[in-house]
Amino acid sequence: MSSRMQQLASAWKYRLLTPVLGLALVAAFAGYQFANPVKAAAPAPAPAAAPLDDSSVSALVALDQAMETLAARVTPGIVNITVTSKTKPAQENSWGQGQSDDDDDNTPDMGPFGRFFGQMQPQRPRIEHGLGSGVIISPDGYIVTNNHVVDGAVDIRVTMTDRRVLAAKLVGTDPLTDLAVLKVDGKNLPSVPWGDSTKLHPGQSVLAFGNPLGFRFTVTRGIVSALNRPNPFAADRRAPGQFIQTDAAINPGNSGGPLVNAHGEVIGINTFLVSSSGSFSGMGFAIPTQIVRPTVEALIRDGKVSRGYIGIGINDVTPDQAKFFQVDKAVGAVVTQVEPNSPGEKAGLKVGDVIVELNGQPINDAGQLQVEVGQKQPGATIKLQVMRDGKSVNVPVTLEAMGKNDNEKESGTASAGKPRWGIGLSDLTPNIRQQLQADSTLQGAIIERVVPGSPADNAGLQRGDVITEVNRRPVKSALDAQEALQKVEKGQDALVLVWSNGGSSFRVLKPVQD
Repeated sequence: MSSRMQQLASAWKYRLLTPVLGLALVAAFAGYQFANPVKAAAPAPAPAAAPLDDSSVSALVALDQAMETLAARVTPGIVNITVTSKTKPAQENSWGQGQSDDDDDNTPDMGPFGRFFGQMQPQRPRIEHGLGSGVIISPDGYIVTNNHVVDGAVDIRVTMTDRRVLAAKLVGTDPLTDLAVLKVDGKNLPSVPWGDSTKLHPGQSVLAFGNPLGFRFTVTRGIVSALNRPNPFAADRRAPGQFIQTDAAINPGNSGGPLVNAHGEVIGINTFLVSSSGSFSGMGFAIPTQIVRPTVEALIRDGKVSRGYIGIGINDVTPDQAKFFQVDKAVGAVVTQVEPNSPGEKAGLKVGDVIVELNGQPINDAGQLQVEVGQKQPGATIKLQVMRDGKSVNVPVTLEAMGKNDNEKESGTASAGKPRWGIGLSDLTPNIRQQLQADSTLQGAIIERVVPGSPADNAGLQRGDVITEVNRRPVKSALDAQEALQKVEKGQDALVLVWSNGGSSFRVLKPVQD
């Protein structure tokens, strides 16, 4: 009986243990699955960030819309200019240096952009194809561009934004300002109005239009970086400056395209850039409309430009120089030379006169005077207000026509100067005059050497420059100049009038502190 009972108990235990073991296995498997780093279900993607609403960026949206409107208004008046031209051997002009025949015959002539930065002109005549830009200024088809774009052209074609290609006639050119006018047949053509560049201020928004590097009808945006800049590449001192500097991107092919203001008005014609690489580096330059418009009107009217001419050399008055001319402010244009038998000499202008007004209008600098006089017609009489030795003098001048020989060159050739100034001087001789192509009327002392770090060096004087005055008194020899410089009291500045490369300028020698 007991044996039977033990067998039943064992069987019962087995029956109870089996489901317990089963539950344990299930639990262990579940724990393993929980702990095992198996792929979890992919989380739902986060919703994309919502765009900013118009109210948050209203100023930017409004600016974009304004620029879109401006570009849409101006672009139809822009043209792409294709030129077939005949180049001359070793061609050079006042806008840059010569090129060599490194280029193949298909290289477009980029005007000053190529000439400034390494492309060389061919050594033999050949046909070339050039690209540039232009702007239509009247519904009947007058187009403004750069002279260097169409220089030597035998065939000119313009492409409109609607892809029409029109033959263009050359109306006239003005190499001195690097401007040209073309004419195409048409009516009701899209045109861009003139603006007033004299009302510009640094910081104003501007857009540059053109066809840079062959990419047609491009618009770039920037500001007016500076005003009244000189042309660093001009070889002719009669060429007006007053350029607009902008950081709106200007590249080869932009030549002749317009620079426009926020009202869609032409306030300049893009003409060159300054760069060490040949491409845009933040410094583009445009001819202001105060020069462009009267030049263009004269070309359309007469086919050429006639300019008034005084026959004087001028520079800006600097603060260091003002005290020597007995003027209160560093404004006006100081006369640095008066050419023989010129209108200026006939009127009695003298070296050292400071011109402060023209016909009652203030003259701030030499560039302004040059532009104002150049826009007057030959035969006109202008009234100059001049500060001479601290006194105001009215000088009427009857202008003559600017001729080919107005830019006649003068120069001189070079014993030892006062050590404190750091220059060695010599007399001019006939042989030296000939070497320097100097006019026989030039008198003074030629600089034979300049000591590095000396007052002369700091003032920018160089070997071959000719000193014609010291402290407003003429000098005729090296001895004259030495004695005049020796008479300057210790610690005081000296004002010298220096002739160099056909022009004269005043320089202030400041003594080096011991």
